[in-house]
Amino acid sequence: MSDDSTRPIVIKRKKVVAGGDHGGAWKLAYADFVTALMAFFLLMWLLGSTARGDLKGIADYFQNPLRIGRTGGEAVATAESILQGGGKDLTREMGQTNKQQTDTDFLRQEQALLEALKAEIERMIEQSPQLAQFKKQLLLDITSEGLRIQIVDEQNRPMFDSGGADLKPYTRDILRQIGKALNGVSNRISLAGHTDAAPYAGGMAGFTNWELSANRANASRRELIVGGMSDNKVLRVVGLASTVLFDKNDPLNPVNRRISIVVLNKKTERAIVQEVGPEASIGGADEINDGLAPPGAGKSR
Repeated sequence: MSDDSTRPIVIKRKKVVAGGDHGGAWKLAYADFVTALMAFFLLMWLLGSTARGDLKGIADYFQNPLRIGRTGGEAVATAESILQGGGKDLTREMGQTNKQQTDTDFLRQEQALLEALKAEIERMIEQSPQLAQFKKQLLLDITSEGLRIQIVDEQNRPMFDSGGADLKPYTRDILRQIGKALNGVSNRISLAGHTDAAPYAGGMAGFTNWELSANRANASRRELIVGGMSDNKVLRVVGLASTVLFDKNDPLNPVNRRISIVVLNKKTERAIVQEVGPEASIGGADEINDGLAPPGAGKSR
């Protein structure tokens, strides 16, 4: 038997092989994950920014992509049901393009309606012997607020009694006939009373051209209603004294004493309602005391 000390010693060493090309595989996987994550968030942003109508159009297209071709419609890139070729402004809200077109059409129709009302009132003045003699005192024009009808004073033919809010008989006739014509449109109206720049003389202390112009505007409102105009059409009644002169070069010109009736367009009507509240109708009732000025007191304004 041989001695253990004489046996050969065998040492086994495990050869460790380096990773080689597989050592960076995790980096590629991570890069793919980051790319996919970025694409996911980009998709979410696009979905959140695209209008609901456009999303429905895209979905409808993929459900039936041949529909437009079969029905003989326009090219897919210009179809209204999906995104037009070249894409849209992603900041637009749902239906903004169609809404703009609808608003433009509505404004055009409303303008035509007010123009037709203006022509109707002008024809009414021409055909009425009673109104034709006051033609120079009836001024009609289209403004940014709507159709404006102004009834102005003349030197020898005022609309109201001197220093008061009592209308002359011919002024009552004018307002009543205008009231009938205004019921032909659904638009609401605004009334404003104006005076010249001469200070109010006489009467109770504190009574000024402000009170006088407001009383006259409210008296005009009542005559429009007597003529057949619905009370609900009145949205605002104000007195502006001499703050908005018709003849700025001559503040004492009788033409500055006038009643202004505006058939409001919807844009101006919404602005007024938002300012005073949906239930408000300033001066819609007899809230202005017409008895503040004694009859015949003061000069004509």
